Amino acid sequence: MNPFKVIIVEDVALEMKGTKEIFRSDIPEAEIVGTAMNENDLWKLMRDNQPDMVLLDLGLGGSTTVGVDVCKQLRRRYPDVHVLIFTGEILNEKLWVDALDAGTDGIILKSGELLTRGDVKSVLDGKRMVFNQPILEKILQRYRKSVLNESMRQEALLSYDIDEYDERFLRHLALGYTKDMIAGLKGMPFGVKSLEKRQNDLIRRLFEDENISVNATRLVTKAIELRILDIDNLHPDED
Repeated sequence: MNPFKVIIVEDVALEMKGTKEIFRSDIPEAEIVGTAMNENDLWKLMRDNQPDMVLLDLGLGGSTTVGVDVCKQLRRRYPDVHVLIFTGEILNEKLWVDALDAGTDGIILKSGELLTRGDVKSVLDGKRMVFNQPILEKILQRYRKSVLNESMRQEALLSYDIDEYDERFLRHLALGYTKDMIAGLKGMPFGVKSLEKRQNDLIRRLFEDENISVNATRLVTKAIELRILDIDNLHPDED
């Protein structure tokens, strides 16, 4: 790895000391050209010593949003500078998403193996989405769950012979549309009477031999239980 310049932004003195020690012992190519405990100090350093990378803590001054805002400004004002988040916010997944939206090159949680030489090299080499093991495990869990849910949904669509119009009909029922409103959707080639027949046919398919009275609400609930509808992605058709 070639020599490079880094600024460390961290508002806890003990953690700043530990981070500097990581660079001193594991990444000797790094020249720490400055350290900042708040954003004002950072902007002063950036004017005098533009680094190759900023290692940025998110929880500055007790506010997690400050770090995200700093990341946005760094990306806008210094587009060639790499920004690597190094944060103790190990449970705040929404904050990670905000940081990614702000343009960070990666997120390293202060957990597990912490900051490694490989992480830093990856960022300097231009890689995006550089994560350490703790955040990778979280991402993998979410990815696995998402893939399995989509697989089960596709199986349900096939098992119950659900076509495009069945799905649209059920989805809009779930959103509170009446049959009159659904019949008026663009590209929906069915009137109210046809939709009533479709609803009865769906009840027959989804409830099979169950001898119960089923209204539209119960039908939609069943469609969600069977994963025909994805409750996290219920949205009306675009006009």
